[in-house]
Amino acid sequence: MAGKIVRIGVLGAGFVAEFYLQGLRDVPGQEVSLVYSRGEASAQKFSRRWAIGEGTTDLDRAIARDDIDLYLIALPNFLHKEVALKLARARRNQVCTKPLGRNGEEARAMLYAAEDSAAMHGYAETEVFAPAVVRAHAIISSGALGRVLWVRSRESHFGPHSSWFWEPELAGGGALIDMGCHCIEAARYFFGKELKPVEVMAWCATLFHKTEAEDNTLAVIRFEDGRIAHLEVSWTARGGLDLRNEVHGTDGALFTDVTRGTPLEAFSLRPAGYVVEKADLDQGWVKPVSEEAFTYGYQGEMKHFVECVRDGKTPRETYADGAVVNAVIDAAYRSAQSRRWEPVQL
Repeated sequence: MAGKIVRIGVLGAGFVAEFYLQGLRDVPGQEVSLVYSRGEASAQKFSRRWAIGEGTTDLDRAIARDDIDLYLIALPNFLHKEVALKLARARRNQVCTKPLGRNGEEARAMLYAAEDSAAMHGYAETEVFAPAVVRAHAIISSGALGRVLWVRSRESHFGPHSSWFWEPELAGGGALIDMGCHCIEAARYFFGKELKPVEVMAWCATLFHKTEAEDNTLAVIRFEDGRIAHLEVSWTARGGLDLRNEVHGTDGALFTDVTRGTPLEAFSLRPAGYVVEKADLDQGWVKPVSEEAFTYGYQGEMKHFVECVRDGKTPRETYADGAVVNAVIDAAYRSAQSRRWEPVQL
């Protein structure tokens, strides 16, 4: 497919799909030709906003098109498995947003079906495509930190934007599955994905929101050689999205902070407009994040997946990675219940 325009079908017209289109805006060699949404109004509104040729509510018809080279699953968690299996049966190239499944069983079913299809499958984990995190990985790979011993990651805000997130049966859990997936894959990226996570100790609690889902989680993941990753996720943190990583090695340490350590600060007595994802206020002292789609990794991952389709290459994040992340999350939920270390069932 060298030199060919990669034609894309976006399945979903909500929050994640919006970020995907922002990321794709600066990716050469692609064209978004189709958007599917469960609602007619949202399908048409999204297609008009982004000048997409077709907006539809007919999923089977969307998948049956023979001119789409790559499908992006940007749908709620409870639809990932169903849609991925349909794409696999049609032998379509597919990329799915995080988390891959609501649990390890769903993730494995998606992985096996995608592998059997012989088509490309990519796991859209933005964190490991964020420019700051990619640069951090390059520093680690150069040996500058020596042997990496401990990774600490934090992601927090004051709660998700859609109602289904608050229903554990639909989402697969709460803050842990919503944001812990980023932290887990960041740790695997920094340590090296050949290193297996073997057990998890976790605490989950609902401290503020009126929901059956946990709104806070702390977890420690032990890898097979004894090194650890520590994650903190919260739906009760004020101030907008907070994304941070720390990597500590025998010869150094590094720190990423893409939302609080911004190069732009402002003070205004009047509303300043959009500041950052899930910001509580837009006046007073604010720290706007420039080019969020680029900063968070949406542009990097979209560019990578488009290139993989065009060049016939395997993505560096596949459904196999998503399945590992789901297995770690499953172990964390078991640990929160048992209050013991729980094995990761890969």
